[in-house]
Amino acid sequence: MGAQTDLVILGGGLAGGLAALAVGALRPEWRVTLVEAGERCGGNHVWSFFDSDVAAADRWLIDPLVVRHWGGHSTRFAGAERHLPMGYNSLTGEKLDAVLEERLPKGAILRGCAAVEVSASHVTLADGRQLETQAVLDARGASGFPGLKGGWQKFVGQMWRTAPHGIEKPIIMDATVEQRDGYRFIYVLPFAPDMLFVEDTYYSAHPGLEREVLAGRIADYVAGLGLKEAEIVHEEQGVLPVVAGGEIESYLAATRIPGVGRIGVRAALFHPLTSYSLPTAVETALAIARAPTLTALDALCESQARSHWREGAFFRLLAKMMFGAGQPERWHRVFERFYRLDEGLIAHFYAGRLTAADKLRLVTGRPPVPLGAAIATLMGGGNPLAGLDHPGNVGHDSLQPSIGSTTMSPSAGPRASGVLPS
Repeated sequence: MGAQTDLVILGGGLAGGLAALAVGALRPEWRVTLVEAGERCGGNHVWSFFDSDVAAADRWLIDPLVVRHWGGHSTRFAGAERHLPMGYNSLTGEKLDAVLEERLPKGAILRGCAAVEVSASHVTLADGRQLETQAVLDARGASGFPGLKGGWQKFVGQMWRTAPHGIEKPIIMDATVEQRDGYRFIYVLPFAPDMLFVEDTYYSAHPGLEREVLAGRIADYVAGLGLKEAEIVHEEQGVLPVVAGGEIESYLAATRIPGVGRIGVRAALFHPLTSYSLPTAVETALAIARAPTLTALDALCESQARSHWREGAFFRLLAKMMFGAGQPERWHRVFERFYRLDEGLIAHFYAGRLTAADKLRLVTGRPPVPLGAAIATLMGGGNPLAGLDHPGNVGHDSLQPSIGSTTMSPSAGPRASGVLPS
């Protein structure tokens, strides 16, 4: 007989780590075992979120992980720079690992352990150990999304130690850089007066990532800031799905392990356009911790996935219009127009909570894509959408959240918004 526990959580990334912390705080009577394949929970990653992304009543769960808060941020497009007072926060894999170690009971975290056999009642690890359990949650990311269609958001992010750089607040999008292979921008986080996180990100119709090319672009950008004394502290990269269509039931059926609950990226619990998973990771973690019993957690998780899919219908429509009707060399204009809109709408967009008025504002006015192409796309034509079956290993939550192997990191912070405003 193997070691006895009540709940096994596979994957110590964002989704798995938050679930473990929520259960530890709200259901201390449940014995939790967190299994992480890497040597550290959270990996070498950066996640970020706006203050408005997480309900005030839920901030107690995420706030202990925040390593830096800024009172605002900016965006830059050709001929236009905008400063927004929306509060912004970042957390790191290192901090997540430290908080998990501090708050979970001794021995609750198994690092450097890969699960090789998983069922609803037991988990077998690569070293032969067995865990007998009442419930299992799978937060190991995903190797693809069979049944879903769309495109990709790709990035390489690097933390640089520099001479004093003088940047005080995040630059969420600097799209003044050369546009290639779709919409491209630079994402900058000033973690300290001598520390910058710089990420080269772009939307594309194909998943191939040229790491050396993006790393070279980042080096050029840092040099362009006049920071000659600079060195890379760490690097992350990712290929993130942008979902424009498909069937959630097909994906759930293709990846289901009977009786095992799926959370995070593995349950497609991310923003269809930005691949941003932090708000849903918080909501899901709390829903699990507030469940009356450990039985039927798999059903609860699938209900979360279906609800999230329904709520994302409008965002998938926008993604379909961009990839199906838009011209890649013109995608940057879509985002530039979006950042001229009301601050409240921008906040609602990232949080995935658009109002009816927000949606109307985004689809009325001058069409951001050719009208004929838009009509053809809505009728089932237009540019073909890529299948999201085999992008590589993606998982804000497994690694890879924003960020080398090809995985989902975000960022994992709020990345570009794939909106189609007027």
